[in-house]
Amino acid sequence: MTNYQKINKLMERGRELLGSKYALLGGAMTWISDANLVSAMANRGMFGVLASGAMDGIVLSREVASTQLKTPYNFGVNIILMNPHLHDLVDVCGAAHVSHIVFAGGIPDKTIIDKSHSYGMRVFAFAPILSIAKRLFKHGIDALILEGNEAGGHVGSVSTMVLIQDILLNMKEYPIVVAGGILRGEVFASLLQLGAVACQMGTIFACSRESGAHPNFKRAFLQAKGRDAATPVQLHKKFSIAPVRAIANRATEEFVEKQREIIARFERGEISAEDGQLMLEHFWVGALRIAVKDGNVDRGSLMSGQIVQLITKEKSLSEIISDIMNEAELYLNNTVCSG
Repeated sequence: MTNYQKINKLMERGRELLGSKYALLGGAMTWISDANLVSAMANRGMFGVLASGAMDGIVLSREVASTQLKTPYNFGVNIILMNPHLHDLVDVCGAAHVSHIVFAGGIPDKTIIDKSHSYGMRVFAFAPILSIAKRLFKHGIDALILEGNEAGGHVGSVSTMVLIQDILLNMKEYPIVVAGGILRGEVFASLLQLGAVACQMGTIFACSRESGAHPNFKRAFLQAKGRDAATPVQLHKKFSIAPVRAIANRATEEFVEKQREIIARFERGEISAEDGQLMLEHFWVGALRIAVKDGNVDRGSLMSGQIVQLITKEKSLSEIISDIMNEAELYLNNTVCSG
């Protein structure tokens, strides 16, 4: 099926917002969403997002330049707000004329939003509740990403289904992207019908042929069940952690021990809560590299969404897009016929 008349109509808002052929974002995955994968996404009509992770300005500058050499199309850069190089990273993106910036790991203040806009970049951010979503739009963000707890990597505590009903259905006039637990075209089309401008997916692209992840990493995903992708327990109610959903292995056990070590140092007054949280973030970045690059799927982090249960074989980006679009168009045609 190549005539996507109905789904193309639903994607119009998202296509304008993203500047891409399809209203599909690739979730930013550290060590995976690199220049090669993001440019491949852009060249096939999707909107890829570079994961800056713990990069400084020099490293990010190289990665952005490499991506731009591989594609003439729009892509975004995901920046974690707790990164100590935050303002440098925004400057790098602005100087390189990156079209979109995605702030994650917190709530961006108006100052950093305005700074990004001064470079002409569109700003995306995440929100866990309706009041924060409204405040972010008041402060000028261009789009909101609702990412449910089913997603992989850093997640909130609320499911996608609840966020849809709490935020999306109450803010249909605003550009909202939905993420977490999305794979099939029927769901993609349904979310656009409910008012979403686009959908974000990650886990499926980590397993794609174009992904540079180690074969062991991909194999672990293809063999996993949804229940295997879990979030760690928070050990201290006053020391919040950013929940990270990953396939359970030795690394998840080591993260609990790392929490205990950092909490003890925090309680002794040796480090601040912010320093401790950054140390935990560095733990995940390092553990993820071990799995993605070295293929150590026991000691490395296997960040994955629960949708991993539905991914049973490695596909190319073109095959993934084709499946989603065909499923979406068929669903919309059948909905019209049955109605």
